[in-house]
Amino acid sequence: MGGRRRGEKRGNPLLRWRSVKQESFSHGFSEPDLQVLSAICEAIMPRVPLLTLDLDMKLKVLRNDALLSFFKSSSGWSHVRPDEVAELLVTKAMPVTVKVTNENTENPAWDAIGYAVDIGTNDDAEQKERPLDKGIIETAKEDDKTIKQLMINKGLQVTGERESNTYKIECDAVVVGSGCGGGVAAANLAKSGLRVVVLEKGNYFVPQDYSALEGPSMFELFELNTLLMTHDGRFRFMAGKTVGGGSVVNWAAALKTPDAIIDEWSVDLGIPIFSKEEYKAAMNIVYKRLGVTEKIIKEGFQNQILRKGCEKLGLDVTAVPRNTSEKHHCGSCSFGCNTGDKIGTDSTWLVDAVNNNAVILTQCQADKLILIDNDAENRWESGRRKRCLGVTASLSNGTKLQINAKVTVVACGSLMTPGLLTSSGLKNPNIGCGLHIHPILMVWGYFPEKNSNFEGVAHEGEIVTSLHYVFPIDSTTPNITLEIPAIGPGMFAALTPWVSGSDMKTRLAKYARTSHIFVMVRDEGVGKVRGEIVTYKLTKSDEENLTIGLKQALRILVAAGATEVGTYRSDGQRLKCDGIKEEELETFLDTVTVPPGVLSMSKHWTHSFTAHQIGCCRMGATEKEGALDGYGESWEAEDLYVCDASVLPTAIGVNPMITIQSTAYCISKRIAELMETKKKIN
Repeated sequence: MGGRRRGEKRGNPLLRWRSVKQESFSHGFSEPDLQVLSAICEAIMPRVPLLTLDLDMKLKVLRNDALLSFFKSSSGWSHVRPDEVAELLVTKAMPVTVKVTNENTENPAWDAIGYAVDIGTNDDAEQKERPLDKGIIETAKEDDKTIKQLMINKGLQVTGERESNTYKIECDAVVVGSGCGGGVAAANLAKSGLRVVVLEKGNYFVPQDYSALEGPSMFELFELNTLLMTHDGRFRFMAGKTVGGGSVVNWAAALKTPDAIIDEWSVDLGIPIFSKEEYKAAMNIVYKRLGVTEKIIKEGFQNQILRKGCEKLGLDVTAVPRNTSEKHHCGSCSFGCNTGDKIGTDSTWLVDAVNNNAVILTQCQADKLILIDNDAENRWESGRRKRCLGVTASLSNGTKLQINAKVTVVACGSLMTPGLLTSSGLKNPNIGCGLHIHPILMVWGYFPEKNSNFEGVAHEGEIVTSLHYVFPIDSTTPNITLEIPAIGPGMFAALTPWVSGSDMKTRLAKYARTSHIFVMVRDEGVGKVRGEIVTYKLTKSDEENLTIGLKQALRILVAAGATEVGTYRSDGQRLKCDGIKEEELETFLDTVTVPPGVLSMSKHWTHSFTAHQIGCCRMGATEKEGALDGYGESWEAEDLYVCDASVLPTAIGVNPMITIQSTAYCISKRIAELMETKKKIN
């Protein structure tokens, strides 16, 4: 039912819950507040009398001591104190959706719900040198004096004294962000002979650091602790915040940009960086560097179900290329791959960068771009009013940095890049606008072990190995994709509609054998990013396409043999499937729609997540059409480039990792060529 457990605790302390009970708190909750909090949790997860359970679940509980204890206990205040939950509520700004683990980094409910993670120590992995040690400075582990010396030791020109609390660094190129865009840009610029500095506000982790624990991993590895949502609470954003960015926490789907999208961007929108032959060549280079494979030796539980359901209905199933080996079977890659088999920028492009003398600073937050008015001659040549001379940044210990660079590359992602540009004084109205999110809604099906053809549990096995396109991918039909998600027990509990305490516990007890399919569409709807406020609205067409996908996904789960299926609508919409006739299924499907968000105050609502943020600083053929020109350079500031998913002019309709890296490859190769030309002229 789960992974092995060993005595030694696995993982970096930042990715584990603390092992010692916290004794002092700053949450400010009064004793009555804490009593109310306890009562709320007791109502959500109460003790459940066995007499209220159906026969199958009752028999299952009576045969399993862990399940029996789970149903007889309340929300668990014997091992989780209200003070600790209140502290998390305050420090993380929004309600926490995972249980706190005990001193052994285990949750007493795991055995009951059939969940386990490998918390043992990988002794062999701990002996290995970390791939980026040659060029990385983990600033949170150093004081300002040693930070300066380390930068000098790694070949940087650094001036400034401790008393001033500011150091000036001279380099050829500064790259803000180390994910799919920034990692590739850093590699290409460093390999061209430029002295490169990479700024990353997150920490650096390697396989032996990853704990696979859902709560601390979400808080540490994702932007804003995964608690940033659209304004209506409909979609929660999953975006990486660590060395390697999204490539560390994504699901390893390595899908190339569809031809129809390349044609749209290069021909219809007139963006030269997507010239078909050059861009396709870049995708092949990216594929090779990531070691992409389409082979799979063993499919996980959820992918088996998607494949079988499609086959039963005569639907096509597409094998998903992945930046892993064919033997990869890690279900925890969304919290960092602790086998080291998933190949992100932290083990490829950033390694190339540091091997060519790039320096990476962690826990380093970019504050503002250094912009000056362009002189008359340069303004006439470039057409740009400003010129970028680098970036200012802050370390976690309060030390300030001024990085002076000949070229600046911003790669903070679609949610964070707009804020850096606008706070620095850029005015292009396209900055922060045109956000696409590849909206996702999910359905579920329950497949009990009894008489099942499917082996395994939902949280094990490679995450995405197969998918189904509802329509062929071209420029004339809607792009609706059905794939498999990674759903930990905390997210499962947070998404599950609360019908009753008994129902909630029954659903959790079925977690390990509940399979999900998510529906993703290439959205026409767009949003805006203004700081931590994200507004977004689906179009009528988007909602229609999501509805089509939801119905298709439910048919697939029923065809695969689910005994019960449902959606994540707030009323717990579901259907028992044993002996069901086709007309009964279609009658149920007629009730399936796309509800609004949790803050809509509607009778029925839903909450979901999205992992693909695209646009907000798009490239355009003119300054009116985009924040950047067709080569990724700001229309307003010379020597300022953006090199992440925010440059993409429209939604893609497929997982964007390869598209982002290929785009970054093309942009950064051109930057390197321009820098070489300038060097020769000067």
